[in-house]
Amino acid sequence: MSWYTKYLLVFEKSFPSVSPEVIEDVKEKLQRLNSEQPLASVVVVAHNEETRLLSCLWSLSENICRYPIEIIGVNNNSDDRTGKVFEAVGIIPYFEEKKSCGYARRCGLDHARGKYYICIDSDTMYPPHYVETMINKLQKPGVVAVSSFWSFIPDANHSKWGLKIYELLRDLYIRAIYLNRPERGVRGMVFAYVMEYGRKVGYRVELVRGEDGSMALGLKKYGKIKLITSRKARAVTASNTLDADGSLFDSFKVRITRALKNFNFFFTRQTKPPKDEESNLIK
Repeated sequence: MSWYTKYLLVFEKSFPSVSPEVIEDVKEKLQRLNSEQPLASVVVVAHNEETRLLSCLWSLSENICRYPIEIIGVNNNSDDRTGKVFEAVGIIPYFEEKKSCGYARRCGLDHARGKYYICIDSDTMYPPHYVETMINKLQKPGVVAVSSFWSFIPDANHSKWGLKIYELLRDLYIRAIYLNRPERGVRGMVFAYVMEYGRKVGYRVELVRGEDGSMALGLKKYGKIKLITSRKARAVTASNTLDADGSLFDSFKVRITRALKNFNFFFTRQTKPPKDEESNLIK
């Protein structure tokens, strides 16, 4: 049985259908985790994630961490019950009216109190030692940011073994690109950094996607960005993001084509931001 199996009981379920006992259990565990003097801020951003947020928070509530942390939420102008989910488990979320991952993560950065900022996506679940593993790596000399691998949850459109093959090849690609361009391998759902430097760099809020890579690129001048390959830091997320390119094979083909097109990335370092694509700018 996978570590996240029990969280699937509430994954993609409407909030009113969830057992009150589960909600109360998550609330109590989150309260025990929260510290007034946190070493790390675990920042959960959510936009219209009523059906997935609770599974994320449940997984975080059962994290085993020897460091003091705080868990804060950002409601990115949701029009479903996202805010009510946060409040039901004792988290009064900060409300960010402007919609984008950049705005949401910047809102969290503005209110976080820890030395480290740990990005959390509300459609993702995190293993029991995730937070502690990220902090351990961030405390190494010269390290300013870390990211880890992630897996997808099998569903009717994505088989378990198909996803495993896809993830294996993708992980090899990320390992290779991390040699010279770690910012290209960073994903916001599994990303953490030193708060002091993150505030100096700041988030780009006008991007549809890529605010995490932009932050990572800016952080490079302050130190190293490390890849954590341990399964202790391997999150699981919804597989619907793969649907944008059609089938799993189509998604793989698109990414292989992109990798071959940008083959020079494996051998050169990036120092300046790439040119923005018009389609990736928020109008």
